[in-house]
Amino acid sequence: MTTRVSALLGAVSVAALFGPTPTLAQSQPQSDQTATVDDIVVTGTRVQGRSRFDTLAPVDVVTSETLQQRGTTEFAAALAQSIPSVNFPRASLVDGTDSVRPATLRGLQPDQTLVLVNGVRRHASALVNVNGSVGRGSAAVDLNAVPSGALDRIEVLRDGASAQYGSDAIAGVVNLRLKEARQGGGASVTYGQYDTTVETARQKRDESDGATTTVSLWQGLPLGDEGFLTVSAEYLNRDHTNRSDLDPTVTPNAVTGRIGDPDVEQWTVFANAGLPLSNGWEAYGWGGYQNRDSQSAAFPRQPGHPNYIPNHPAFASDPDYATLGFLPKIGVESKDASVAAGVRGELGGWRTDFNVGYGRNALEFSVHDTINASYGTALNQRDFYAGELIYSQLTYGVDLSRDFDIGRSDPLTLSWGVEGRHETYEVGAGEPTSWNYNGATPIPSVTTSGAFLGGGAQGFGGFRPSDEVSEDRDSYGAYADVEIPFTDRWQFAGAVRWEDYSDFGSVATGKLSTRYEFSPAFALRGTISSGFRAPSLQQQYFTYTSSTVVNGQVLQILTTPSTSAVAQALGARDLKPETSVNYSAGAVFRWGAFDLTVDAYRIELEDQIALSENINKAALPAPLQALLNGINIDLSGARFFLNGVDTVTKGVDVVGRYRLPTETVGDFDFTLAANFNDTKVVAVPTSGTLPPAVALFGRNRILTIEEGAPAEKIVGSADWDLGRWGATFRATYYGDVNQPGSAPANDLHTGDKTVLDLEGRVKLTSAATFAVGADNLLDEYPDYAPANLNSNGLIGFPFYSPFGFNGRYLYARLSLNW
Repeated sequence: MTTRVSALLGAVSVAALFGPTPTLAQSQPQSDQTATVDDIVVTGTRVQGRSRFDTLAPVDVVTSETLQQRGTTEFAAALAQSIPSVNFPRASLVDGTDSVRPATLRGLQPDQTLVLVNGVRRHASALVNVNGSVGRGSAAVDLNAVPSGALDRIEVLRDGASAQYGSDAIAGVVNLRLKEARQGGGASVTYGQYDTTVETARQKRDESDGATTTVSLWQGLPLGDEGFLTVSAEYLNRDHTNRSDLDPTVTPNAVTGRIGDPDVEQWTVFANAGLPLSNGWEAYGWGGYQNRDSQSAAFPRQPGHPNYIPNHPAFASDPDYATLGFLPKIGVESKDASVAAGVRGELGGWRTDFNVGYGRNALEFSVHDTINASYGTALNQRDFYAGELIYSQLTYGVDLSRDFDIGRSDPLTLSWGVEGRHETYEVGAGEPTSWNYNGATPIPSVTTSGAFLGGGAQGFGGFRPSDEVSEDRDSYGAYADVEIPFTDRWQFAGAVRWEDYSDFGSVATGKLSTRYEFSPAFALRGTISSGFRAPSLQQQYFTYTSSTVVNGQVLQILTTPSTSAVAQALGARDLKPETSVNYSAGAVFRWGAFDLTVDAYRIELEDQIALSENINKAALPAPLQALLNGINIDLSGARFFLNGVDTVTKGVDVVGRYRLPTETVGDFDFTLAANFNDTKVVAVPTSGTLPPAVALFGRNRILTIEEGAPAEKIVGSADWDLGRWGATFRATYYGDVNQPGSAPANDLHTGDKTVLDLEGRVKLTSAATFAVGADNLLDEYPDYAPANLNSNGLIGFPFYSPFGFNGRYLYARLSLNW
């Protein structure tokens, strides 16, 4: 890693010193301490007016303009293209996670990053990721539920911050800051689609798919004499993509599966408001709602599959059914609502903020183009309602802060506050035919011995009445932090926080930070902190019975809470918080138009919560088999959430920027940023009640944590503006990612890849701008899945790929501003 960092620093220095012959618009001073508006941050500090260069921990700032200068209109994807430590893999074939994709920071789990909106905690998704994706076992915030058009800027604190913000802030904090305007507005229409050559193990073909239309609008309105109301709306419609390989089990060979992006139609509205009151007080609030309707594919059921039934009446009108079988589709409708309000002003010399926020996410599941095979041909039903998940969160609190003059250039800032939170979680059952198992009738037309007709809707069996859950909990917390200027050059900060949860008890965390400025051009900074993440209600109570086909046999796997009798008998214990210790040390360097930050970190995590392996009933002692049979005689095994995964993550973040204004060929803005990250699993959970051959946490789960995100990610970009014309060029290098199998021979590697993006822009008028571009200009793909690991051609490429596996994306955008 040291060699790579040295090489990167050298490259940044070369970029900074690179000077073409154009005349500079003005000479650059040796040191420039003037912070632009885009440099001022509020995340990770409660000192007013502090820039990202003066913070005691690293903070990235991404503006809305940066997010818009690319083809993707997905916020999470654009953020991952902008910040190397953020990754957003495009999961596929993992049920609801296809539609609610999690993002990660510094290679940790998706729910180990806290997300705020205007400084207020945002609610998580109702979905818990239980299939084979990056972030398996997590219940994370859906970043794509907030449209880019509603945002003014994003601040990403790359440091543990539980003592400042509470649970979840182990990897860091993402603070989404909404637009604030009482006049003006903008609109944009973006259209794009993939134009690519797909080369899998068995074929090479051209594809034009994934057509996406995004319409975005925002408007600032006056609210009273000095207040503002900023409203925004976005509509997105996206067709699915398919990167599966040929299926050799059908004649003639054809693509029978579908791996790629789902079909999506969504609309989103947001509003943000502020209104001055008397005596210097201000009322503020915001709210948003999104409806996302998506449809992804499950595993295909070809002729010869255990649950393929010849001449099924539900497919009587499908001419391909007899030769290709059927492809179940999983529908997920997400209804996401959030609202927050508060008042702030000065109370007894303290800057005071009273606030309350509420968020709710409801996911309704459906299954289409499928059958419940256990009914044979007696049930002519092709579409099923499969149930729902609902999560809600109410937060309320007060924050106070005050500056004390101690004779330094900066004041001593003391802050404290209290917060309460009420959470609820529900699982609702689907219609009976979506989950019912109608007997164990052998399939006469299938030659595999012992194969039985599977129960429930094929592709995604519905939630059963026995899965239904309605749970809630309360938590309360208090914090205090202080930022002290020991001298004009030496800053110190400390924070402590205590939280109490109604379900597992209390947790205390702390943080110490310091920064020393040797000169206006150079400073060192460092932090040490303890952190925690409370087990989510989703992890504690999610219950579901899924059907899996293994070697021609339908397996019914029960996901059960760790508090259930079954889980406790298999070795589970009540879930407790994850805990961490974070260390970081960094440097800030500024010289004229060049700035550079380098931050190293070490994160020691204990008792991470994970989802166990599927524990096969046949491998259990007779008493445990009887326990499973008592729940459902058809159960083949069980799994549950548990603590006990310990990891150590080490890494370095580097961000360099150089701005070069010229009089003749325009203004240039160069950025080179990198994340080098290494995670090792140092302990896994075990059970004293299971046979030695039964593992609670297997090889593929360990390697997903260690190698499921790139160890190196480097982003170099150049922005150019000259009058009416502008362009953005971006190159992103991704280190190899491993999508592990049960043995090394079954692993899928993405390989080391570099993706190039290019956009050109022209101002048609003072208000209108037209842009064209290509994401993944050179049509780069991860390494394809070998034919011997892809017996039915379903998985053409590893879906752990951090840049996806869809190929070149061409787009055009028309923007208006007024």
